[in-house]
Amino acid sequence: MARPAAWVQAHPLAAFFVLAYALSWAAVPFGSFFAPGALIAALIVVSVAEGTAGLRELGFRLIRWRVHWIWYVIAIVVPLAVHFSTMGANMALGAPAPSTDDFTPVYGIALAIGMNMVNPLGGPFSEEPSFRGFAQPRLQARRSPLAATAILAVLITGWHAPLFFVSSFGLEPYEALTTVALTFWYGWLFNQAGGSALLTLLAHATEGSINTEDLWPSGADATRETWLYVVIWSAVALGLVLGHRRFWTAKAPPGAAEPSARPAPTLATET
Repeated sequence: MARPAAWVQAHPLAAFFVLAYALSWAAVPFGSFFAPGALIAALIVVSVAEGTAGLRELGFRLIRWRVHWIWYVIAIVVPLAVHFSTMGANMALGAPAPSTDDFTPVYGIALAIGMNMVNPLGGPFSEEPSFRGFAQPRLQARRSPLAATAILAVLITGWHAPLFFVSSFGLEPYEALTTVALTFWYGWLFNQAGGSALLTLLAHATEGSINTEDLWPSGADATRETWLYVVIWSAVALGLVLGHRRFWTAKAPPGAAEPSARPAPTLATET
């Protein structure tokens, strides 16, 4: 076991993504997608490569709540604004108004956000501690936030690939653009919040709290809604990149990047 463990210690990011893909895609032949595979992969790799100290640090990122209150507001407001902008634009282009029953009572949205945050089988709880809490800081150790996030966008979109190309999952290939855009949004928020995966978990759970595609189940209205959602999130990501260029090309903020070298746990070897 020493050789595989040594390889994981030397290449923790590669090991993480290989294992995340393998675990999550293993369910595809059975008509499912195992989202928790990403979190399980992160826990395994951190355990082997960094031991209890690494697991403790991963946990601290997930409960890092001491950030300025404005980032909590932004984490919630931006995804909701995208949802309601998509709905408004679709209605402006001819779609009928959806039933208000889907938004009654109002606290139902808050309940949906909370449930998404703690659902162990859901995307937010599986992806944020792993992709942001583990992968993003390590990618940013020697790269700019722009380069690190671009790499992460490719790898995360690839991880989601079965959802876009297996018809039973109900997504279209062009919806992969939303995943790319969201990766830039979460990467920006993660860095602005000092490396808090809790804030991106909140944002991700908020983004998943409303299924606007369910408001227009089929036909031209549904297709237009999907395209509008892609376009609006893409505009948000492009606006963040162009409007905050200095941030993306500078060194990652303190707390959002891992040291380039870490002491690894000592492996027992045969004598």
